[in-house]
Amino acid sequence: MIEALKQKVLNNKKISHREAVELSKGTNKQALYDAANEIRRHFCKDTLELCSITNAKSGKCSENCKWCSQSAHYQTHIKEYDIVERNQAVAEAYNSYQQGVSRHSLVTSGRKVSDKTLDRLILIYNEISARCPIGLCASLGLVNEQQIIRLKEEAHIQNYHCNLETAPSFFSKLVSTHTIEEKITTIKLAQKHGINVCSGGIIGMGENMEQRIELALLLRELNIRSIPLNILQPIAGTPLQNTSPLSEEELLTSIAIFRFINPKARLRFAGGRMQIKTFQHKALKAGINAAITGDYLTSTGSNIQQDIKDFTHAGFTINNSKKTGTIKL
Repeated sequence: MIEALKQKVLNNKKISHREAVELSKGTNKQALYDAANEIRRHFCKDTLELCSITNAKSGKCSENCKWCSQSAHYQTHIKEYDIVERNQAVAEAYNSYQQGVSRHSLVTSGRKVSDKTLDRLILIYNEISARCPIGLCASLGLVNEQQIIRLKEEAHIQNYHCNLETAPSFFSKLVSTHTIEEKITTIKLAQKHGINVCSGGIIGMGENMEQRIELALLLRELNIRSIPLNILQPIAGTPLQNTSPLSEEELLTSIAIFRFINPKARLRFAGGRMQIKTFQHKALKAGINAAITGDYLTSTGSNIQQDIKDFTHAGFTINNSKKTGTIKL
């Protein structure tokens, strides 16, 4: 079955929900991972894209997402601030560029940003552009159409990030202050105006494998080509603080299934990656071909140069935004 479905994907045909479920239930996991890796190499070659982020507005979020340390509904004792200092944000983006990272994003907590906040963020984006030609992304919540237009025309972003987080059938169990339909509306607005969309989810929040497949299929339907796969990092003070971690096999199987369903996408290491450092190399051979590097929003991430060494050691060439071309160590 694995070989037949692999050939189906390689021939540019889509696998169904039923076929994906059957794949996930198979016992020959290594064959599944190997097939996903072959699909990745066929469509995406051996290149890996790095991006980085700045936590541009931290905490005090009105939304009640059960996994999130930045929600005002929970006591998580994170650092809170309205807008990051411009010099700090520019320095972080420039540092990433200097180390060969392709894209940098400003990320804000909250349901959405006000026009006044957007004015300040656009100034930061413009200063980053003046310092270095790194690709620009934004993750600012549920923006409206006029804000999307401003981000494109005034901030010159190429990518907008809006995670769906989980399957539609599971979303309301984790969030009640907004809907997945509102997120999809934001995604479609960005796409309408020619902005690439980065959207994925968090694995390990209590959803089952079929719901992960449901999410992967929805991302395919929305034609998402950059898919961050976060792994839940339980935060003390949140409702998911006592959630048990998934096994190595379940995580690798999830990654491989995402690759079968989204063969041409950049499947991106994201939050929670430090939990799987001992088998990160296996994930790179099960479908992953992109990563957020450096620190995350409220947690310590990875060292950029160590990531480059690890990924090149695994056989990847790193896409590099600098004029020197790709990085090979």
